[in-house]
Amino acid sequence: MTTPSLDQACADAAALIDQCEGMVITAGAGMGIDSGLPDFRGDKGFWNAYPALGNHGLRFTEIANPRAFRERPELAWGFYGHRLQLYRRTVPHAGFGLLKDIAARLPNGAFVFTSNVDGQFQRSGMLDERVVECHGSIEKLQCLGDCGHPTWSAQAFVPLIDEQQCLLTCALPRCPNCGDIARPNILMFGDRLWDSSHADKQEHRLDTWLARQQRAVIIELGAGTWIPSVRVFGETQDRPLIRVNPSESTVGLPRDIGIALGALEGMSRIAAAMDAL
Repeated sequence: MTTPSLDQACADAAALIDQCEGMVITAGAGMGIDSGLPDFRGDKGFWNAYPALGNHGLRFTEIANPRAFRERPELAWGFYGHRLQLYRRTVPHAGFGLLKDIAARLPNGAFVFTSNVDGQFQRSGMLDERVVECHGSIEKLQCLGDCGHPTWSAQAFVPLIDEQQCLLTCALPRCPNCGDIARPNILMFGDRLWDSSHADKQEHRLDTWLARQQRAVIIELGAGTWIPSVRVFGETQDRPLIRVNPSESTVGLPRDIGIALGALEGMSRIAAAMDAL
């Protein structure tokens, strides 16, 4: 079977979206790269972004772990506090706006399902009630001790970080109920105590919306196979799939479309093709 050119694949994607009532945007870490956010795939990439943690010999799986908040809380919050600062000041790239514009053209709009914890979709203007954060959000906190207190907003927490040492230099955030250390409400490695209640409510809203869609398309952006949560979700929906990924764009069904581009360029070309319809 002949692989279609990128122009043809983008034109096919545009025609498919144009025929649909609604769109599910599924997004992984690659979605944020065009906004300048770091990609943590592989220890080398992680240590390039956080050399102080490389000096400690810590891998991403070791610092993105609830045990780190108990054993080295200032270091763990140095990492997550820096990420929180970074995400708050990052401007979402134009691809987010293109997705929002395309969604506005569809009768039932769009819903987002993302493994990203950065809040970039909400910052780009997507309605919070139309976003599922399947791995949680860095803008929410939970008690490290699992005392039963519900998750709460991190908006009041403004971390001060020694970036050279990757250490939190202000007071650790604390649970307002029991006073134990607070941790991000993010699903981490080796995490048996992640409070998924907020994500569960988000997923319930998506399930309710999807049940009403007769003709919906999945558009997947920057979702890889290392942590395949987003891919698994999209591939199990029994809906046509458009996969935009510069290095892992292969699709499994004839109805699906693979586009070997980054998120911003892929969306730019799809949007242009839709304008030409």
